[in-house]
Amino acid sequence: MSFIVGRKPVLEALNANEKVDQIFILFGQKGSAIDAIFTIAKKRNIRCSFVKKEKFDSLSDHPNTQGVIAQRPNQKLFSFEEIIASAKVKQYPLLLILDSIQDTHNLGAIIRSAECSGVDGIIITKHNSAPLNETVAKTSAGALEYVKICAVSNLSQAIDEIKKAGFWVFGSHLSNSKKYSDVNYKLPVAIVLGNEEKGIRQLTAAKCDFLINIPMVGKIDSLNVSVAAGVILFEIQRQRLGV
Repeated sequence: MSFIVGRKPVLEALNANEKVDQIFILFGQKGSAIDAIFTIAKKRNIRCSFVKKEKFDSLSDHPNTQGVIAQRPNQKLFSFEEIIASAKVKQYPLLLILDSIQDTHNLGAIIRSAECSGVDGIIITKHNSAPLNETVAKTSAGALEYVKICAVSNLSQAIDEIKKAGFWVFGSHLSNSKKYSDVNYKLPVAIVLGNEEKGIRQLTAAKCDFLINIPMVGKIDSLNVSVAAGVILFEIQRQRLGV
């Protein structure tokens, strides 16, 4: 499950008609924002209750809750088949495959870039991947609500199925790879990004049709994975928009 924390964010979510399961308020909290939260929650039949500090503190480790936490419904995951089918409606569909991304801030930032660049679906691994929690939701700046995500047990098999569906698979990899901007992306594309420390696994890399890299001119040989995602995804959009 994920949470919205803070008086203003919770109130904004309620006013925006976002889905909220229930709201927890720390005993002793008062003020106009608290009153407004109670009023809107009552109108929308959302359970809103005061809780003791021990219970409240167990809900979130956020440093500034302002005594208010709203619980969202569990993040809806799509099936692998739904992701492929919905993407193929487009002439040039774009999928993003995340091979064991484990940092929640990186995952949230990647989801944000994916939504902004028109990615049609994100495929993550069921194991060794960051949970879709409140940190991911917050870092994504709301994009988590709009991007289709599915989780697969066997990424290698998933890539095989993606290729059978007509996609060309490009893996971000440092060795034996082409410059990312020298590749034609005007076709059905799936981009693979790997773990923060290890990159994409060798078996995953072997499944890719092409391996691409972002050239470095500094002393460090790679970018943060969320930055790399933005660079590659917006190069794809640049090519497709002809700018």
